[in-house]
Amino acid sequence: MRVSIIGAGNVGATCAQILAFKQIVSKIVLLDIVDGFAEGKAMDIMQCAPNYGFDSVVTGVTNNYEATKDSDVVVITSGSPRKPGMTREDLVAINTKVVTDVTSNVLKYSPNAILIIVTNPLDTMAYVALKKSGLPKNRVIGMGGGLDSARFKYYLSKKANVAINDVDAMVIGGHGDTTMIPLARYANYKGTPFSSLLSKSDLEDVVKETMVGGATLTKLLGTSAWNAPGASVASLVDSILHDRKKLIPCATLVEGEYNTKGIFIGVPCIIGKNGIEKVIELELTDIEKEKFQESVEAIKKVNSLLDF
Repeated sequence: MRVSIIGAGNVGATCAQILAFKQIVSKIVLLDIVDGFAEGKAMDIMQCAPNYGFDSVVTGVTNNYEATKDSDVVVITSGSPRKPGMTREDLVAINTKVVTDVTSNVLKYSPNAILIIVTNPLDTMAYVALKKSGLPKNRVIGMGGGLDSARFKYYLSKKANVAINDVDAMVIGGHGDTTMIPLARYANYKGTPFSSLLSKSDLEDVVKETMVGGATLTKLLGTSAWNAPGASVASLVDSILHDRKKLIPCATLVEGEYNTKGIFIGVPCIIGKNGIEKVIELELTDIEKEKFQESVEAIKKVNSLLDF
C-alpha cells in the first residue's frame, strides 16, 4: 500500500510521521514545491526508525509527481493560509488553483486514488477537487469533522475530568469557527449523556471552546495547529486502507441528506476501502436543523466565489 502527501508542512509531515510510527502503511511519499524540504522531512522521520522500530518507508521529493505513482490514498495539504491583507476571495482563488493543479497531477499517476482534502477553506476546496477531477463523490473526502470532534472530546473530558478515550461525541457542519455544530445532545461518556454529568452552563462553555478550538491554538502557538490535524488525517487513511468502517464526521457531497444538495459539508460518514461508503443521517432538533442550515448558507456563500 502507498500513500502520498502533497505538502510537507507541519500537518503533512505529522501525518506521515504517524502513518510510519504506527505502521499503517508501508510506503509514504512526501511531496513539496520547495526544493529539498520534503526530502529533509522524510529523512528526519526515517531516522526515528531505529528508536521506534517501524519498517514503513518515507521518501521525500520536490515537485516530482511521478514518484506518487500507484498511490491508494493521496492527502492534499498544500495551499496558502490567509495572510494579513488577503481577502477571502483572494484565498479562494489562490487555493482553487493549487488544488486544481495538484488533483490533476496526482490523478495522472494514481487514477484510482482516494483523495483527502485538508486545504482551506476545506468544504469549498473539497468541492473544487471533486468538480475538477470528475471522480465519484465517495473518493473525495474533506478532513474537518474528525478534527473538530477530537477537540470536542478533549474539552468534554477536561471539563468532566474523565478519560478522553471513553468520550463519544461529534461535530457536524462546516469546518469553521462559526459553521461547525458540536452535537452536545449526543455526547456521552461510556453511554452516560454529558447532560447528566455537566451543568447546562458547563456544557455550553464546552461547545463554545470547541468552536474556537483552532483559533485558541493559533493564538497560543502563533501558527495553526498540526499534531491533531495530522492525527485526524492519519485516522482517515487507516480506516480506508484497512477497511475499518469507522464512523467519522467528514465533508462529503450531500445529495439530499439533511435536506441539502450540491455542497460539501461535514456529516457522519462510514469510512472504508471505498472511501465514503455511507452517510449516517442523525435526527436533529429544530434548533440543530436551523444551525445546520446556517452552516449550509455560509458554505454556499464561499462557494459563490468560485469562477466555475
